[in-house]
Amino acid sequence: MIETILHPRIIESKDWATVLFVLSFAIIAITKSIFENRFGDFANLIYSNKYIKVYKDSTNLKSGFTLSLFFVQMISLTFFIQISLSYFGYASKTDWLLYIQIFTFLIFFILSKYLIEKIIATSFNIEEFTEQFNLQKVTYRTYIGLLILPFNIILFYYDSFSRNIPLFIIAIALITNALTYLISIKNYQKLIFGKLFYFILYLCTLEIAPYYFMYYWFIKGNA
Repeated sequence: MIETILHPRIIESKDWATVLFVLSFAIIAITKSIFENRFGDFANLIYSNKYIKVYKDSTNLKSGFTLSLFFVQMISLTFFIQISLSYFGYASKTDWLLYIQIFTFLIFFILSKYLIEKIIATSFNIEEFTEQFNLQKVTYRTYIGLLILPFNIILFYYDSFSRNIPLFIIAIALITNALTYLISIKNYQKLIFGKLFYFILYLCTLEIAPYYFMYYWFIKGNA
């Protein structure tokens, strides 16, 4: 008599991701309806710098428009990180516990970095530059986060895609980030050259070192 052993079939749920995707588009739609003109300028950011010129005041960093889209950005970037990890065999893209961990880490990292930047900017008397710099970073990164949201949906629900797609998106994000730095340096070159030492210290401490240590930790942890 042949003994039959039954193994439970584990089906990974994707419902939690569907809820987050729907929530993201709902927030975008609500934000667009409330800030119609501003959202229009923001949507044209890829070929026009009108948004940067009009909403350059540092108070816009804490506005409802910025905060709502920043939340969508965090959802989108967390999905992209988890999907990228899954494509390279480091994680499962349907693991909702991992998603929460990545999301929490991103929020903690960004807020901690922002608070440290505020302290250093006050100490070095470069508050104006850091506020404007942070506003530009948040603006462009939010724009990238919204752009990759549809790609996240496709990559999450379909498996037959090349690994080159996440790498291509990462390359675009890095190039955009570099352009953000160049634009900020050009706009505030007088202030920067007047306090060049403090700017280099700020750049190395808060814009290079954290990402280097994260990269080193990740590579070492998976070696």
